[in-house]
Amino acid sequence: MTLYDQWENYGEEAKARSTEEYKKVVEKYLTKERNVYAKILSAPQVVIAGKIGELAKQHDMTDAEFLGFVDGINESLIQGPYNLHEMDANSEVKLEFDIKKLYWNMLDAKADWLYKLAQWDTLLSKEEKAEIEKEYNKSKTIVKNVKVGRNAPCICGSGKKFKKCCIDKEAAH
Repeated sequence: MTLYDQWENYGEEAKARSTEEYKKVVEKYLTKERNVYAKILSAPQVVIAGKIGELAKQHDMTDAEFLGFVDGINESLIQGPYNLHEMDANSEVKLEFDIKKLYWNMLDAKADWLYKLAQWDTLLSKEEKAEIEKEYNKSKTIVKNVKVGRNAPCICGSGKKFKKCCIDKEAAH
């Protein structure tokens, strides 16, 4: 079984035993993940690099858990993303990330336990966070164009029917 398969099946044994056990396994991982993010956000100028297995030990994680962490940060990496399916404990990674993209991706993952970390306050101003959140929300908003019927009042406000007013202008373009 590959390291990625181990990550994909993470917690399945506990899930088979009980929902409560599964919740404990997931919470334990999320705590570890939050701790790694808190550490790297506290010193973003320090790039975490090395072998998956060594980095896992440094961060009190299993190799599969650390690969899961890489999976979470993968789309935010400056030199990435990595092909996680091919990685093993000896695979080298360099976790240099784009701060704004990482914040965006945490919003997208709905990972409030990560994007609400206090360390963000020293990395991004309130205005920058608000702008990223605004752009994120805007990207998730669906805008439907209203189709104006030919016999409806014209949208320009002229009082004429659309077919006698602006539809002729559209056809000319």
